[in-house]
Amino acid sequence: MAVVAPTLSLERRLLREHPLVIACDEVGRGALAGPVAVGAVAADAAFSRRRVPEGLRDSKLIVETRRAGMAERVRAWVPAHAVGWASAAEVDEVGIIRALGLAAARAIEELRVQGVDIGDALVVLDGNHDYITPVAPVGRGVLPIIKADRDCASASAASVIAKVARDEHMSELDAEAPVYGWARNKGYASAEHRAAIEEHGLSGHHRASWSIAAAPTLF
Repeated sequence: MAVVAPTLSLERRLLREHPLVIACDEVGRGALAGPVAVGAVAADAAFSRRRVPEGLRDSKLIVETRRAGMAERVRAWVPAHAVGWASAAEVDEVGIIRALGLAAARAIEELRVQGVDIGDALVVLDGNHDYITPVAPVGRGVLPIIKADRDCASASAASVIAKVARDEHMSELDAEAPVYGWARNKGYASAEHRAAIEEHGLSGHHRASWSIAAAPTLF
């Protein structure tokens, strides 16, 4: 089955009614270790008329060897971008949904610091649940859209930017604790990662509140 490329059609429609759209997507939600990250991309009317970079997709649909190059291209393509983070300790303290909200709020705040007028923005959020508003109501509200990261080019861009940033972070953490193989598994429940946890126990970067021993192998 051919993969359909994302477009800016939804963004153009929303921008008829809102001065600004901010697209958000998360990475790391299902990992056993490391932070969750939320990418945020600002989209205005001028941006909505730009040509979508060739090969842009939801980050999961881009082979790993090409993601960094695509992230570099989309960072140059979008008007503004940011990545917000919530640590494993915060996931343990407040739960994964609240942690996603914290990460998203931090990404949107970073856009504000860059000069983006977030008060006039409608936030498009990949998924079916608004985890942002309970943490930090923003602008003109949040619009959850299932498969936004597949269909909406700004959300695809946010996905790629966040994925590459988090993968790089996990590779840096791998140098601190190489026994877990985070440079390869990025903190997810690979067989290698599970075996290392069984042998060495949990690190300070693991989500200790999770039932890690029972976690399924994701890849």
